[in-house]
Amino acid sequence: MHGIRLTSFFIAAIAATTLSACSKQEPASGTAATSSADRVVKIGFAAPLTGPQAHYGEDYQRGVLLALEDVNASKPSIGGQAVKFEIDSQDDQADPKTATQIAQKLVDNKTSGIIGHFNSGTSIPASKVYADAGIPMIAMATSPAYTTQGFKNTFRSMTSDTQQGSVMGRFVVDKLRAQRIVIIDDRTAYGQGLADEFAKAVQAAGGQILKREFTNDKASDFAAILTALKAVNPDVIFYGGADAQSAPMAKQMKRLGMAATLVSGEMTKTPTFLQLAGKDAEGSIASLPGLPLQKMPKGKDYESRYKARFKENVATYSPYSYDATRALIQAMQEVGSTDPKAYLSRLANIHHAGVTTDNWSYDAKGNLQDSGITVYKVVDGKWVVLETLGGISGSAASTAQ
Repeated sequence: MHGIRLTSFFIAAIAATTLSACSKQEPASGTAATSSADRVVKIGFAAPLTGPQAHYGEDYQRGVLLALEDVNASKPSIGGQAVKFEIDSQDDQADPKTATQIAQKLVDNKTSGIIGHFNSGTSIPASKVYADAGIPMIAMATSPAYTTQGFKNTFRSMTSDTQQGSVMGRFVVDKLRAQRIVIIDDRTAYGQGLADEFAKAVQAAGGQILKREFTNDKASDFAAILTALKAVNPDVIFYGGADAQSAPMAKQMKRLGMAATLVSGEMTKTPTFLQLAGKDAEGSIASLPGLPLQKMPKGKDYESRYKARFKENVATYSPYSYDATRALIQAMQEVGSTDPKAYLSRLANIHHAGVTTDNWSYDAKGNLQDSGITVYKVVDGKWVVLETLGGISGSAASTAQ
């Protein structure tokens, strides 16, 4: 997103039912043929694979699948023994309670490492389960709280909200020349965390936050909030949350005749936002950690192989989950063991030349060292690069596109 003896008929039936039940899941293997003597190494994966955030989970999962297929095609070995990597995919439904149950299931299933969870609100509670079991996890979570819990097993696939929010706060004030700013967030760990960091950076840059409002990650009607905000005539409305809310928000802003620019984070920088918002997406701005795909060190090659495999364009998250998976496996190969306790320290000090960066590496807390942020704008119905900016610990250079 087990150990009962059944006939092959029932095993096949259960496998088929499991795959069809989790909508948006890709085939669990899809890897190159390997010898039956190869030892199977399970890589756990957890994300929303059903519900309104399933498109994020599908995107995230595809990077893991492609990475495992590439590794298996190379006939890998660990400690001199041939191995085959398989994904143990679980649907956490973007729900914290479900996430902890899934985490325990992945521990019980003897997974050697975890790619996931996707949301900050699921990754944070799940991390305690994995920490107790000593299993490394590389999550897409961006909340600063994820890597400040004191656990040694928590690593990121993307930059934190501290980095992204601070860059966007400065960008709105310094580059958009916005002085009258309002903020809305969905009260999730991700949305609130990103909005908090954005607010700090706006104030530090001399911008004025006129109002701050709150919604939730199930809402779709923002008429009351937007009507109240229209009265203060903002230059920018910053939204911390997902595209399921930012898209209808964009449409309702235009319906109310608001001239403010909608600005948001990477969960808005998606093809889904463009589809849901339609012509009302025009002019919206969103940030995404890292370089644009075409500027990534191996981005063009990844793009062509992704299209060949999945028959779709690369969306947002898969290059990062691809690199996370390859870095996890590289750590195992370098120490010659799939035992989480044996390779954990190597992962903490990994230097991986990946798709997204030439140096995928971590600081002492498990945050990625390379923290550039790219800002995009919707122009003629497409996301167009405005600028790539350095993060807190990244390059201070700004490269306009």
